[in-house]
Amino acid sequence: MVRLVQGTPTAFGGAIETIEMHTGGEPVRIVTSGYPPIPGATILDKRRYARDHLDHLRHMLMFEPRGHYDMYGVLPVEPDLADADLAVLFMHNEGYSTMCGHAAIALGRYAVDAGIVAPTAPETIVRLQCPCGMVVLRVAVEQTPTGYVTGAAAFESVPSFAFLLDGRADVPGVGAVPYDIGYGGAFYALVDAAAVGLDLAETPLDRLVDVADGITKHVAATVTLEHPDDADLAFLYGTILTDGGNGRAGRASRNVCVFAEREVDRSPTGSGVSARIAVQCARGLPMGEPCTFESLTGAVFSATPVRRDQVGHFDAVRVEVGGHAYYCGRSSFTVENGDPLGGGFLLR
Repeated sequence: MVRLVQGTPTAFGGAIETIEMHTGGEPVRIVTSGYPPIPGATILDKRRYARDHLDHLRHMLMFEPRGHYDMYGVLPVEPDLADADLAVLFMHNEGYSTMCGHAAIALGRYAVDAGIVAPTAPETIVRLQCPCGMVVLRVAVEQTPTGYVTGAAAFESVPSFAFLLDGRADVPGVGAVPYDIGYGGAFYALVDAAAVGLDLAETPLDRLVDVADGITKHVAATVTLEHPDDADLAFLYGTILTDGGNGRAGRASRNVCVFAEREVDRSPTGSGVSARIAVQCARGLPMGEPCTFESLTGAVFSATPVRRDQVGHFDAVRVEVGGHAYYCGRSSFTVENGDPLGGGFLLR
């Protein structure tokens, strides 16, 4: 499939500077300068403004030739919560997500290394405002003779909850699908891959993507989601296919998350494992029980329910999710006058 996005490439005359990172292989492109101001009284207002007025810049940064189908980006904005150290919007191949755990882990390191938050050893607290709410990070910091060095990070999720347990759908091209729906900053359908005839170690990735995307589209069309905080949060972000495990007793449970427009997460998915833990807690997982989750790249996130919470009428939990992000480099992106593909395109 060729998808050309023309936008207004010749109308952009500057450069957008970025820091490039990854968490478990999943890219994190952080905009550091060059974006126009994004107005709005709240972060969800800013998300709507970026979607409605600046989407050509998302195309430019996420799509080819500067990005790719599975690219992921972070756009810092002015926080509207007084105690936030920074606030961000998340963007990908389809639009703007409400939460991203792999990006939050990278942003913890970035906030300390960039001087947004002053470093303290052995750990530094970073308060990150996301569209779904405040996420508090603990960033490992080592003081050396030449300065501070950041390492792994862990964040405490927004209130996460099981929205639906033991759902069942008849998905075209897939058949009968047993599923749960969990929320961990975004809503996911959670499906045991074996229950739909798949094996995360053996089934080709394109088949995994086809099945997960079919489930997402069917469930999104047949189940009305609800989030008590804001209607903008009530959409199905993707489907997570699991190996049927629960990640307990030191045995990592493998999963693959297919989100947005058939985008494949290379990491275990921070908001996704928060949703998985919330569903497991609804089925009896005790507070404080550590679990581990693995992605197709072999990257592992830790995830532990740390305390109970409430969001509207939903019994919720706060989940601490930990991992490690790494720097890849810096970029400066421009559009040359007359470039017919300068606005970005996707080739799939």
